[in-house]
Amino acid sequence: MPSFDIVSRLDLAEVDNALAGLAREIATRFDFKGSKCAVTREDGTLILLADDELKLKQVHELLKVYLTRRKVDTGALEFKPPEKASGNSLRQTILLKQGIDKELSKRLMREIKDSKLKVQATIQGDELRVAGKKRDDLQAAIQRLRALKLEQPLQYVNFRD
Repeated sequence: MPSFDIVSRLDLAEVDNALAGLAREIATRFDFKGSKCAVTREDGTLILLADDELKLKQVHELLKVYLTRRKVDTGALEFKPPEKASGNSLRQTILLKQGIDKELSKRLMREIKDSKLKVQATIQGDELRVAGKKRDDLQAAIQRLRALKLEQPLQYVNFRD
């Protein structure tokens, strides 16, 4: 019985490569001379330090550019509000969303059931498995889910016959 998995994963090696490029650009740019701007990654979060609000916005833009260059979807970033740090600087936490949470998985399952396609969806931890008798039904389910325009990036992997 053909099936595929719906997952939401980030390539953390590519995120690290993007952060290395970002750090090089911050070190060489004239408008960042003498500033204490930095971005570090700890597990599933990015911690962004900036001197002021203007530099924080500039680092946001640079971060998005470098992640896009490395083919990491910026929809997986969840920006928390900036908070005051030592010496009039700002600290912001950015969560890297991975996995499909319960609300999103229920919404995807409801969309699949409402489509009247002959496929079944099951939740398996932080991913969904969709199975059906016909390959065309599975491809129609993928097209239906892509049309939702969700803010969290989804990948359709492990397609089996």
